[in-house]
Amino acid sequence: MDVHFVTLDVFTSRTFGGNPLAVIPDARGLTSGQMQAIASEFNYSEATFVLPSDEPSDTAKVRIFTPANEIPFAGHPNVGTAVALARAGEVFGKPVGDKVRFDEGVGSVDIDILRDGTSVVGARFTAPGATSLGPMHEEGSIAECVGIEFDEIVSANHLPRQLTLGISFVFAEVRDLLALRRAAPVVDRFKKRLPTEEVAGLYLYVRTYEGSSATIRSRMFSPIDGIGEDPATGSAAAMLGTLLGKLIDGDHDLSISIDQGIEMGRPSNIEVGVQRDADGIRSIVVGGNAVPVSAGVLTI
Repeated sequence: MDVHFVTLDVFTSRTFGGNPLAVIPDARGLTSGQMQAIASEFNYSEATFVLPSDEPSDTAKVRIFTPANEIPFAGHPNVGTAVALARAGEVFGKPVGDKVRFDEGVGSVDIDILRDGTSVVGARFTAPGATSLGPMHEEGSIAECVGIEFDEIVSANHLPRQLTLGISFVFAEVRDLLALRRAAPVVDRFKKRLPTEEVAGLYLYVRTYEGSSATIRSRMFSPIDGIGEDPATGSAAAMLGTLLGKLIDGDHDLSISIDQGIEMGRPSNIEVGVQRDADGIRSIVVGGNAVPVSAGVLTI
């Protein structure tokens, strides 16, 4: 059986930056076990498998696999898959325009295609539902997980906290870029403090903001499930948008620019828009560029 694939680098405008993604544009005929094996073979943080959706309003059904398991939602797979299908121009005989909707484990995900003239250059998705705020963690236990000092975790704005949007991460603000650069996962501490059955990873960030704009440098570690460090984490960016939307006073909209993957040599940029009013957060939009890298055929 021949299975066609394309790969893209996501949340970057240049090849070999950002977060790589494998897309199977037509996954009909593949079993779940074969999908998992393909994702493990690519060994990217995620691979996506495109299928027809049972819902007429959906462009396609998209299943997302890490090297270890299937997950209900992730950010860069939505951006990359949307770009891949928009560049192809159609999926299962249906034209792909400027808006697509994917049927995923978390529900429907609405995505806008970004173009430069006639060229498809990126995409942005609206977070599918609200981020839920989970339990808080002690600064010391999180510092131990990445080998930094207790006082390099900033607790003045918030304690390290678990957030969930389809999948869960623990978010911790760190003191400065030096602490962020020094961070490295301590696997035995991760297994004890942040087991994979509870969270998908630990997201560290440094922030500055002025008025309606925030600038973030971040890293995301997930050493237990085979990912290690992720160069761009769109789902976590959406969750961070919710967190900052609650922390930063006011009802004005926020614009957040996140740089990630710098320490890995795969720089990425994620743009987050937080729409707010007097009643709170209305929506979170996450977007960025994506570039094609390769195309080929798997024989299975």
